[in-house]
Amino acid sequence: MSSHIEEFYSCLPAPIDLEETKKLIKDFCCRNTETDSKIVLVTSGGTTVPLEHNTVRFVDNFSAGTRGSASAEYFLENGYSVIFLFRLKSLEPYVRHFTGQAFLDMLETNKSGKEKCIVVKQESAAALLPVLLRYQSVKETGRLLCIPFTSLADYLWLLRAVSESLADLGPRALLYLAAAVSDFYIPANEMPTHKMQSEAGPPTISLQLVPKVLEPLVNNWLPHAFVVSFKLETDESLLISKARGALTKYKHKLVIANILQTRKNKVVMVTTDSHYEIVVTQEETNSAVEIEAKIVADLKQKHDHFIAVSCRR
Repeated sequence: MSSHIEEFYSCLPAPIDLEETKKLIKDFCCRNTETDSKIVLVTSGGTTVPLEHNTVRFVDNFSAGTRGSASAEYFLENGYSVIFLFRLKSLEPYVRHFTGQAFLDMLETNKSGKEKCIVVKQESAAALLPVLLRYQSVKETGRLLCIPFTSLADYLWLLRAVSESLADLGPRALLYLAAAVSDFYIPANEMPTHKMQSEAGPPTISLQLVPKVLEPLVNNWLPHAFVVSFKLETDESLLISKARGALTKYKHKLVIANILQTRKNKVVMVTTDSHYEIVVTQEETNSAVEIEAKIVADLKQKHDHFIAVSCRR
C-alpha cells in the first residue's frame, strides 16, 4: 500500500505554494507545541476534480463547510489550537455567522465631520460583539491557522504536509476529517490541456478511484494520533456497518456517522465495540445550540482519556 500511495502522489500535481505553506504549518506547530497545547486538524468543505489542466469545468463534492467551521470554533473554546484546512470560499470559523448580505445589513454609515464612517447598527451589536471578541482572542493568541484548498490534489498534498508536522505531538494530535473528499479523479496524463469544446460533442470521461490515504495516515504518518473520520449515508440501514467497516479496515479511533437528511440534529459516534447517538432537540435548536458543540465536548473527553492512557504506557 505504501508504494502504491507514493506512486499516486508522484503523479499528483502539488500546489504551487506548497513549500511556503509547509513552513507556515511547521511554525504554527512549533509555537503551539511549546505551550503544551493539543492541536486538532479540522478539514472542511468539498474537493474539486478538474476535467482540464487549465480548469474551466470540474466535478465538485457537496459541502458548504458548516460542520467543519462550527467544530473549529468549539475546539478553540475547549482549549485546542486549530489548523483549519478548508475549501476556498466555504464557511470559515467566526465569519460563518455573518455571510452574504446579512453582514452588510448590520452596518450603516454615519457622517462625522466631512467624512463618512461605518458603524454597526445598535440592534446588531449584540450579535456581532461576542463573535468578534472570541475571534480577536484567538487571533491574539495565535491558536488558529486557516489553510485553503480547492482541488483534490491540493487537499491531499496539504493533508500530508499537516500530518508530517503533527507527528511529533504523538497522542496530543487530533484529526477531525470532516471534508467531503472525492472518491474519484482523472489522472493528470488523461486530462486535456485546454477547455473541452462543445463542438466536439459529448465527452467520454473515465474516472479512477482515489487511493484511501486514511490507511497510510493512521499507520505511517500519524500512528499515535487520535484520528476521527466521518461517514455520510442516505440509507440508515447501512450506517453502522459501513462506519464499523471503516474502523476495521483503517484502524483509527472513531467514526462520526450521519444520515444526509438528519445530519444537522443527529449523529452516531461509532467505535469498534460500541455506538451511541448525539442529538440536538428542537428546543435546543430554538435556543441556538449547535450539535457540533456536543460533538466536540464528547471528543475532548475521549481525547483526554486517550492521552492519559498513552502517557502511562
